[in-house]
Amino acid sequence: MDIIKLTESLSVSAQISRDDVAKIAAAGYKVLVNNRPDGEDSHQPAGAVIAAAAAAVGLDYHHMPVTAANFPGPDLAAMTDLFDDSERPVLAFCRSGTRCANLWVAGRATSASENAMQTVNQCGFDLSMASTFIADSSLR
Repeated sequence: MDIIKLTESLSVSAQISRDDVAKIAAAGYKVLVNNRPDGEDSHQPAGAVIAAAAAAVGLDYHHMPVTAANFPGPDLAAMTDLFDDSERPVLAFCRSGTRCANLWVAGRATSASENAMQTVNQCGFDLSMASTFIADSSLR
């Protein structure tokens, strides 16, 4: 499991396993956000499996699936609130971590999006989903 820290209270990761959940809690995370739809890949564990493992170790679990087709999904405001909660460190995961990083950027205020994009770029993530969303939002 490769965890990439975007802020002091938000990190992202590729798909995790049930066995990773206890390690995530031991690392100090309080919230686990799953941005991956169930069944996206035949080898990924179901969200319910991760949710049960999270409950067993006291992590707050949120399943907020997003795809490239529905980016940023219906839960961007709630997700942004979770991502910005400095009191409860968050680990968000998806297939590669890219979706989660793009969601964080998409939730930034216009004045903060450039710094967020720079942070995510330095981590090596493709920002095409967030860039398209920000450009489309500026046209409204």
